[in-house]
Formats: sequence, structure tokens, C-alpha cells
Amino acid sequence: MDLPSAPLLSLLIGGAAVAGWIDAVVGGGGLVLIPLMLMVFPSAPPALALGTNKLAAVWGTATAACMYLRSVSVDRRLVAVSIPIAACCAAVGALAASAISSDVMRPFVIVLMVGVGAFVAFRPQFGSTRESSLPVSRTRFGVALAVLGIIGLYDGVFGPGTGMFLIITLTALLHQSFLQSAAMAKVANTATNIGAIAVFAAQGNVFWLLGAILAVANVAGSVVGSRLVLGRGTAIVRYALLVVVVVMAVKLSIDQFG
Repeated sequence: MDLPSAPLLSLLIGGAAVAGWIDAVVGGGGLVLIPLMLMVFPSAPPALALGTNKLAAVWGTATAACMYLRSVSVDRRLVAVSIPIAACCAAVGALAASAISSDVMRPFVIVLMVGVGAFVAFRPQFGSTRESSLPVSRTRFGVALAVLGIIGLYDGVFGPGTGMFLIITLTALLHQSFLQSAAMAKVANTATNIGAIAVFAAQGNVFWLLGAILAVANVAGSVVGSRLVLGRGTAIVRYALLVVVVVMAVKLSIDQFG
């Protein structure tokens, strides 16, 4: 497969930068870049778009993870344990991606997003720094790891909203602030991207040259988004999460019923 014409390549590069910004702030950048790739390469299999998106996204997400971890205090145990769990589960999900229709996944994701949005909107204290001081039991820690694995599986199969679901899960179960959860979400999301890429690459579903070009733009967008969040703190994550919930729910509803 050859690179697209200069105008279409510029469109993809711009989309990759926007996707990197969104992923760095709260997650959901795949909903920008994957449709663009499917539009530019209408005859390409969806798995190729998924694999190439993962290649671009992993660099931006890893950049965001490094920037967050330098500025935000997180549980290092969770960092160490979550990486292999997230990577392995995402790899399993990527293996199953071709067997599970996105039409089946969308309704469940839409319902989850609406529920998440309502929960965050009607609980102003959720994700605040006050809750981050509460103790975390071993049971909650174990449940958080189990749910993280499920989200990793989902990321390999379908993907949209992975970062958002990670933030909500970590905040709810580990009494973290949104900023702490966003930092951990970037670490886990980097691992899920790596696990999925390994499978997509083995299947021949990665456009390496295009992915490398888009990765540069994704990193640039990620740096801008990370600086915004680290400068504004927990409040910006909360607002961005609510905006992304609405946009993603509408986009997935259009894809499903339009």
C-alpha cells in the first residue's frame, strides 16, 4: 500500500495531532483518526486502520505517560502490575477483534458512556483531591486490576473510550483524583496499545510508514494536551471527560443507527 496524496496525507497528519491531544487529556482519539483512515483508504480492511492507529497512538500516549509521571504522584505498585496485565489482555482482545462485530459492541459502549457521564455530572466531588486521601483496601486494589484487564481486552477488540473508562475505574475504586487516574490511564493505555500492536503486526495489519509519520503528529498533540492538563489540574479532566462522553456517545449512535 502506498501513501495517499499530499492533501489526504495532510488531513491524516492533522487528525493524528488532534487525536494525540484528545488522548492526552482524557482519551478517545481513535474516534478521530480511525474514521479518517477508513475514509482515505476505503478498500483497506478495518483491522489495518486499527493497527496503524495503535502504532501512531502508542507514541503519543507514552509521551503523555512520561510527562504525567514526572509531575503526578501515583501508586508505583499499580504501575508495575498494570503494565503486563493491560498488554496481555489487549493482545487477546486484538486476536478476537476480527470475530466480534463493532455493531454488537457499540450499543453497550453507548449505554456505558451515558451512565458514566450522568455519574460524573451529578457527583461534583467525584475525582476531587479530597477523595484521593481515602484508604484503599486490598480487595479494591484487586478489583481495580481485574477491571483494568477487562478494559485492556476491550481496547484490543474495539477501543473507543478506553482512556475514559480507565480514568473512571481508577478514580472510583482507588479513591484517586482525576489527575492521578489520568496519569495511570496513560500508563495502562500505552501497555494496551503495545499488546494490540504486537498482534496486529503479526497479522500484517500495520501500515508502518504511515504509522510512523502519524506518530510524530500524535506526539506533538500529546505534548500540548498533557501540558494543558498538568497546568489546569483535576478540573480540566472532569470537564474534558464530560465533553468526550457526549461527543463519543453521539458519534457512536450515528455510526450505529445513522
